[in-house]
Amino acid sequence: MIKTVISYEDFDKVDIRIGKIIKIEDFPEAKKPAFKLTIDFGSEVGIKTSSAQFVKNQTKEDLMGRKVACVVNFAPRQIGPFVSEVLTLGPDDGTEDVSNWVVLTPFKDVPVGRNVR
Repeated sequence: MIKTVISYEDFDKVDIRIGKIIKIEDFPEAKKPAFKLTIDFGSEVGIKTSSAQFVKNQTKEDLMGRKVACVVNFAPRQIGPFVSEVLTLGPDDGTEDVSNWVVLTPFKDVPVGRNVR
């Protein structure tokens, strides 16, 4: 079911970029299992942090160095003691536990900071 139909102009306000995960930490304080990610988006956006619920489908070793798609223009969000500055994108894995996310990554290698459309 589609939640809400939006215009292309609405979608165009969402800034989705490719970044490279450069640091991963456990996040035991999170209510749902999560990692603390540090992601490099290149010189225009810089280095940002993200809390991501990917622990059930990817290990830290799977994610380290991987390029990921993120929304970079949301307001920062306080998650316990951590500030998540970007939203790392990915679908749920289809199981009943909606915290089982799979990271969304480009099929082909692209430079960090590139826009996603």
